[in-house]
Amino acid sequence: MACMSVLTRDEAQNRAQLLDVHRYTVELDLTTGDETFGSRTLIRFTARTDADTFVEVKPHELRSVTLDGEPLDTGSLDGNRLPLKNLTEGEHELRVDAVMRYSRTGEGMHRFTDPTDGETYVYTQMFLDDVQRVFAAFDQPDLKAVFELTVKAPEHWTVLANGITEHTGDGLWRAAATPRISTYLVAVAAGPWHSVRTEHRGLPFGIHCRRSLAPHLDADAEEILGITRACFDRYHEKFTEPYPFDSYDQAFVPEFNAGAMENPGLVTFRDEFVYRSAVTDTERQTRAMVIAHEMAHMWFGDLVTLKWWDDIWLNESFAEYMGYRTTAEATRFTGPWTEFGVTRKAWGYDADQRPTTHPVAPEAVHDTASALLNFDGISYAKGASALRQLVTWLGEEDFLAGINTHFARHRFGNATLADFIDSLASATDRDVHAWADAWLRTTGVDTLTAAVDAVPGRWTLALDRDGSRPHRVTVGVYDRDLGDGRTLVLRERYETDVPPAAEPEPRPGTRPALVVPNDLDLTYAKVRLDETSLETALRGLSGIPDALTRAVVWNSLRDMVRDGELAPSDYLATASAHLPEETDLALVQGVLAFAAGHIADRYLEPKERPTALSALTSLCRDVIRRTEDGDHPGLRLIAVRHFISAAAHPDTIAAWLAEGTVPGGPELDPELRWRILARLAVLGATDEAAIAAELERDPSATGQEGAARCRAALPDEDAKARAWETMFHSDEVSNYQFTATAQGFWQPEQADLVRPYVARYYQDAVKLAARRGPAIAVATGRWAFPVHEVDPDHLELGERCLREHDPVPALRRTLADQLDDLARALRVRQA
Repeated sequence: MACMSVLTRDEAQNRAQLLDVHRYTVELDLTTGDETFGSRTLIRFTARTDADTFVEVKPHELRSVTLDGEPLDTGSLDGNRLPLKNLTEGEHELRVDAVMRYSRTGEGMHRFTDPTDGETYVYTQMFLDDVQRVFAAFDQPDLKAVFELTVKAPEHWTVLANGITEHTGDGLWRAAATPRISTYLVAVAAGPWHSVRTEHRGLPFGIHCRRSLAPHLDADAEEILGITRACFDRYHEKFTEPYPFDSYDQAFVPEFNAGAMENPGLVTFRDEFVYRSAVTDTERQTRAMVIAHEMAHMWFGDLVTLKWWDDIWLNESFAEYMGYRTTAEATRFTGPWTEFGVTRKAWGYDADQRPTTHPVAPEAVHDTASALLNFDGISYAKGASALRQLVTWLGEEDFLAGINTHFARHRFGNATLADFIDSLASATDRDVHAWADAWLRTTGVDTLTAAVDAVPGRWTLALDRDGSRPHRVTVGVYDRDLGDGRTLVLRERYETDVPPAAEPEPRPGTRPALVVPNDLDLTYAKVRLDETSLETALRGLSGIPDALTRAVVWNSLRDMVRDGELAPSDYLATASAHLPEETDLALVQGVLAFAAGHIADRYLEPKERPTALSALTSLCRDVIRRTEDGDHPGLRLIAVRHFISAAAHPDTIAAWLAEGTVPGGPELDPELRWRILARLAVLGATDEAAIAAELERDPSATGQEGAARCRAALPDEDAKARAWETMFHSDEVSNYQFTATAQGFWQPEQADLVRPYVARYYQDAVKLAARRGPAIAVATGRWAFPVHEVDPDHLELGERCLREHDPVPALRRTLADQLDDLARALRVRQA
């Protein structure tokens, strides 16, 4: 069979001009065995003129095809394209009968057997080219249609779909017909689900998970459903268009590649969101935000859908912005924008400074393979930041008026960036088109640098902009508290434009101790403090009263390290001085993650790493001591996790594992036990027998992943060889098992042991990615890459791979990003 073809923009436009697709009737048979399932599809469509075209399908076996009752040659299937020759003007019926293969990579119809109880679950992930793995389709977003699904499943299973499902007997389930939706949004999830059902505003709501996770879902059911109801009501306050589907189910599914997927009426989430071990309140806040994000897609993405994949940002940026805003407005969580600033914006800033950067709204997405590469920190975090800046500039009332115009104009249809901007422009006198050109069609991160001049009785702030975008920012002005000298008090906040319309006016009073441009983090730009403010921040960061302001300052320090303007050791010293006093969980987690994953692992020379790990464990020990009263369990949990991961000696954490608890708490749950065992494996302080015993104690899917991670981390040649075989030569290993093995394999402490694998990585990664598809390609570049090997020879090796070995697009993009980060680490070391 020929290789699979990606759909080009030109092909999609031509087919959209030719066809009107009306209805799909799909019958799936999930009772035919462990490897394959049956798929029969009837597509009713109209051709506007006589022409040739094609339909996409990726079968294990193509049994028969008929067009208007006449059989077509199944042998004409070329890769994933079945040609429809000499199509005549008028209405047609295409029937495709195929056998499809289940996936173990989270693409198409993924099949998972729970090691805890032996029960099997299947679910679809149809994004981009993957509906073709489940049924035949004209697979592009602007050929919307009505979908009717019938699913045959084992008798004890429940079948979920986009519409309300009904069991008609003999294992047959029929889903209510959908409104007009795109092919990539069709969804099925089948298995012996544990379900919690309720009703809200006349609509059935449900949450679902594997039976083995039932107690954990039940424990959080009211929180999850309460957030769902609150977000639903908040969106109905903002949007004039009511929720457009007949039900709202949320299924927490195993081995899911993304955080969640916005299938209308059936949102699928990775089931790590069903917490079986202790989590922090910030992690619960993240789950709430994802619920809000996916619900926003019901309007922006599902009701109104992009016409082509160059407007991915119209889906993701909007849902990202609304997800954070609605979580802050409608739930008990008060820190979403702080977490966004310290986590998501950092993701966007990093992506936007690499050679692979692209505009938020790129103009040249030529095919579906290229589109897949743009699901990154730019389409999510930068785009959401741009929308936040737009709302700051435009005002929320006009913004929502434009959004509601957009929904009304394009409901159940497709739209482009031009349509979106026209809808916004209808609600305001401001030049939204010029704003869009400046913000959405450009690349890179602007830098705002503060300069403060002062004379007795007054001072002036000038903000120099390195970049091209207009910014509306809030400036925070702080003085030292005269009582203790460490605490900072807010003198004033004021708004200003960059570039300014006129020379900045002098402000009354003495020169402030700290001036923070972008104080409320309302724009997307790197910030450089003036010299006095930087000194104040380094000495008094924990004394800044607002967590969001502290996030802006921490991000500035982070950017300075990455740009070679602040020594990594100075960042570590600042963290050691101020994190023990920090109360915001997202900030503690974000700063520790950067300190460990970037500074200790990459930016410092190997000989300096032990000192960095010692500093991190001392810092975590300080936080653990501070939280002995039990009043800050989230802070304590973060500190315990990072203490384990940074431990250079096994004694303390081995004692915790043996005793089953950290002195003073917490008791070790499965996540902490596996975390300790993985670190002991890295340090050579455990063995296969201990890993097997822990797996017997926790035989769950998460336990299986923990065991794979630990085994790959053992400092033993045979263990490394087995792990390599699992990753690169065993195509049966699932996406999650692959990732867990990759996470364990490369360890800075084992650099000499694994160095021979660095060259092998590029050879084997290219072959594996080509063989197993985009999801494994991304995982190979992200998790299996030798991040710790910061060496010019390694950089040359990787660049040669990109030049000479033609990796598939998903791997090429991920490798390009990793190699740019490697080059940056080398520059930081030199600086």
